[in-house]
Amino acid sequence: MKEFSYRVARPSLGHFPGHHRSRRGDSGHEFRGHVPLQDAPDARRLDLLASLRDPFGQWLVRVASERKAVPVYAVADLSASMGYAGERRKLDVLADFIEALAWSAWRTGDAFGFVGCDETARGDWLVPLMRSQGAGAMLARRLRALQPTGRNAAGLRDAHRLLRRERSLVFVLSDFHLPLADIEAVLATLAHHEVVPVLLWDRAEFEPPAAPGIGRLASLVDAETGQRRLLWLRGSLRERWKRQLQARREALEALFRRQRLRPLVMLDGFDADAVTAHFHR
Repeated sequence: MKEFSYRVARPSLGHFPGHHRSRRGDSGHEFRGHVPLQDAPDARRLDLLASLRDPFGQWLVRVASERKAVPVYAVADLSASMGYAGERRKLDVLADFIEALAWSAWRTGDAFGFVGCDETARGDWLVPLMRSQGAGAMLARRLRALQPTGRNAAGLRDAHRLLRRERSLVFVLSDFHLPLADIEAVLATLAHHEVVPVLLWDRAEFEPPAAPGIGRLASLVDAETGQRRLLWLRGSLRERWKRQLQARREALEALFRRQRLRPLVMLDGFDADAVTAHFHR
């Protein structure tokens, strides 16, 4: 089973013991400060030197934060464009990521949940938070067998309603072939959480078909709507295609920067080491 390491930038606000830094608890290992003895009545942690220096003459004890768990969610785009197959089928890459994420969360001591969306937030693709060793493998099998038909991923805007209010680590997995305004709206609904956008891309979808000589006739299909269009691919059209794709990518990166998010790009397949590097660089 592939496994990766992740961490949260801000201290956990959870109550369950776990792996992540927090600002809760009194008897952990990370020194947080001093409090009066009546607020933390444990004479074993009495700090005599700090008590002698206290201007109010209070007995002070040392408090140390405990490690806590964080809820981990995957919010996934299950619209028709995720059925695209280049080097690998996007849904297979998504399944690999989900299987590894659920396993990594279980190994870390965190609860894992999943919300699948296309035109709506799908109740049949909702997995509530759980601590289960096999949850990811079962979900991955369903994803690999899925034939997506959703015409868009508008349901991502409602996914926050299915998450706990407690601040969580949320992976948003999609090819992000959505209008920028829609992406911004989705991220706004998740602003309370710590969000990691995961871009599931394939090199083949960004490279226009070859057009030797004066060009070639190509039949192109919109992955979401299924609409087919014939285009004569001249060299000038291919260059314009490349420029527009580059402009789109730069606009998407600018949107994430404005939201103070660092996207994680999965290109041509899942790479557990790349996920670990994203959190530890």
